Amino acid sequence: MEEIQQVIREDLGKEMSELFVSFEETPQGAASLAQVHKAVLHDGRTVAVKVQHPKVQRQSSKDILVMEVLVRAVHWLFPDFAFMWLVEEAKKNMPLELDFLNEGHNAETVANMLSHFPFLKIPIIHWDLSTKRILTMEFAEGGQINDKDYMKKHSVNVNELSENLGKLYSEMIFVHGFVHCDPHPGNVLVRKCPKSKKTEIVLLDHGLYQVLQPNFRMDYCRLWQALIKGDMSGLERYSRKLGAGDLYPLFACVLTARSWTSVNAGISSVPVTHSEDIEIRTNASLYLPQISELLNRVPRQMLLLLKTNDLLRGIETTLETRASSSSFINISRCCIRSVARHKRSKAQSMKRRLQIKLEESLNLWRLDIYELVLWVKSSIVVHWLTTLLAFLH
Repeated sequence: MEEIQQVIREDLGKEMSELFVSFEETPQGAASLAQVHKAVLHDGRTVAVKVQHPKVQRQSSKDILVMEVLVRAVHWLFPDFAFMWLVEEAKKNMPLELDFLNEGHNAETVANMLSHFPFLKIPIIHWDLSTKRILTMEFAEGGQINDKDYMKKHSVNVNELSENLGKLYSEMIFVHGFVHCDPHPGNVLVRKCPKSKKTEIVLLDHGLYQVLQPNFRMDYCRLWQALIKGDMSGLERYSRKLGAGDLYPLFACVLTARSWTSVNAGISSVPVTHSEDIEIRTNASLYLPQISELLNRVPRQMLLLLKTNDLLRGIETTLETRASSSSFINISRCCIRSVARHKRSKAQSMKRRLQIKLEESLNLWRLDIYELVLWVKSSIVVHWLTTLLAFLH
């Protein structure tokens, strides 16, 4: 607490008692860079105060230097493993994560960008109580997104929750190219909205974002469209454009966490199985040198996207919703919109723009019909199973 009081005194110029009626000593969450405390302002509002550890700024540069030395040593001992990209990314991202004002601006940007999603909650930033080392924001309660007991207790529909999370990230990645890259369970909370009583996703910790360049985003969109359809020529073409080269089959498997057999068939048409997961885990250890080479080849923008994909996949696995087709439908819908918008920006006549708009509407309509058919099929299956169980009983 002495260190926390010191940071508040240095950055805000006042004693803690002048700013807060109460300030809980036990943190709500603690990590390597900072910890978050619950507090109450003099006007009665409850806030979360994120306070950076005092020595982090000075220590981070030393940590990166040590990391660089160790990585070079590993590369010298094992030439097949080249992890210099790890150091490069740390050098670029660490200063951004240590600037809490940057985090606050990211939070406001994504809140405005995704304001059309009623299920998304981004805590409001209190700028008068925020600095580079202190971020004060609206306090939002909720359970972690991987807490299945919390879901049951509060009657949260995990399929709807997983689908909404997929919508958020598909929109960020494919449509806007502004991506929250740290969706681990501690940063994604679930709660019932106090007013509407509907399930909300609370997105926290906005320090690490990836801004995707337009050409990269278009290639990534088209790659995912090829992956979903099982279009092998498109898969190879756009994987090569994204730097994978001859390792494009491995790239497809790493990106989707699916086997090459499933990728060939089209990942939207082949459900995830336990045996496939075991096969992937077994093969991953055999292909570590090739995976290392692949990570060195792809654009740096891809590295945080791979991390984000893995974290989202981990949440789906925990919620047991990974086999659902809704995530691919959301990705397809966002890719269609994004590619159409890109084509319209390049079109030189009103006729061509209108044609692109009609093609986009038709493709989205087909996707809506496909989603409706899937829903009807699942409803019929559920009905027959219910009838059969009642008969057997």
